[in-house]
Amino acid sequence: MSNEKKEEFDLRKFVPEEEQRKTFAKVFDKRTIHALHKLASRGYFDIVVHVISTGKEAHVFLARDSAGNSRAVKIYKTDTSDFNKMYEYLHGDRRFGKVKRNKRDIVFAWAKKEFSNLLLINKVGVSCPMPIAFFENVLVMEFIGINEIASPALKEKPLEDIEKVYKTEIDFLARLLFKAELVHADFSEYNILNRNNELVLIDVGQAVLTTHPETEAFFERDLNNVAKYFSKKGLKKTAEEVRADVKALKEKI
Repeated sequence: MSNEKKEEFDLRKFVPEEEQRKTFAKVFDKRTIHALHKLASRGYFDIVVHVISTGKEAHVFLARDSAGNSRAVKIYKTDTSDFNKMYEYLHGDRRFGKVKRNKRDIVFAWAKKEFSNLLLINKVGVSCPMPIAFFENVLVMEFIGINEIASPALKEKPLEDIEKVYKTEIDFLARLLFKAELVHADFSEYNILNRNNELVLIDVGQAVLTTHPETEAFFERDLNNVAKYFSKKGLKKTAEEVRADVKALKEKI
């Protein structure tokens, strides 16, 4: 059997729906298909059901394992990602400082970095997807949703209790900063999910250690995002007030 036929057979095996296979064929190369097959063959998921979200740097799919458990499969694109921007977040992070400046190495390191960050963030008590496995540019993690329906972003479905949301976000930022020694670097209502009125932090591939040379700039950007969001919701805050509220939790978390 030729390699081409083998790839087609493998793809049909774990992507049963024809429309989903068409998406894979258009967007992902054979090496990505191989990475998916490798993770599936190890039992991390059995089939891919449908697309959850699409973006310039990654697509996220709903998958199921052999026991019927839902999984999220995030596939980082190796052709259209902003590699120079990604490299900025990798190069200053001592965990990934030796990554070569080429497309594949950057994307593979990014997948590993998001996996590592998710592990670290879970350990400090911030609600985020539990990472399960990764290989090359594919990450398998906990699916955030109910009955195979993905939870919406806070931007799409805000909570009514704005004070509760603010306290939760401040707690997230404080735990990241003081316990995980991380800065999210893209903290906003777009990267927080509303799962049945509970907040879940996502998209942490760009999160950096506090030793990163641009940490303060990234943290300031996060603070501004939070201040703008809550000010629009009627809870007037400045970035400095948000910073003070985060700092006040240092000894309490």
